Amino acid sequence: MPRKQTIRKARQDKREGKSPSTQAGEFVHEEIDKIRRGKHGARSTKQAIAIGLSEARRAGVDLPPPRKGRMKQSTRRSAEYAYEAGQGKRKTRRRPRVSRAVKQVLKKEPRSTVSRRALSRQAKRAAARRSAESRSAAARKASRTKGAKARSAAAKKAARTRARRRR
Repeated sequence: MPRKQTIRKARQDKREGKSPSTQAGEFVHEEIDKIRRGKHGARSTKQAIAIGLSEARRAGVDLPPPRKGRMKQSTRRSAEYAYEAGQGKRKTRRRPRVSRAVKQVLKKEPRSTVSRRALSRQAKRAAARRSAESRSAAARKASRTKGAKARSAAAKKAARTRARRRR
């Protein structure tokens, strides 16, 4: 259950016209804080972020679940459920036994997954993934707009750049 202060901050972000992911960031921050205070742990940095996003969805942040193929099917289904619950389209049922079991499992997980170093590593990986996606998009566009000669020249230039940066 997120703190009232977190929900208030997220609503403030919404009023200021900030994006849903920024609003959800408040919940992710809270989750990281919970783990650092030792309330529970997380298997990985990604899991800690996922818990925060799920809480944001349940609290009504307009953050749609990931599209098909971007995430594991079970993760997507869970995100869909949380989103619908937050939008008031689904009635959530309390499941004390499941809740207790999850809490017990999370208590045994490591706390180091939200250290500055671990979060930095996660952010770097995400940035690299995004830049790779934009590079491939640029390559697709180039193949549509350039001729064979221009593509070849661009590839040679890119190879030279990579070689220069490797040194």
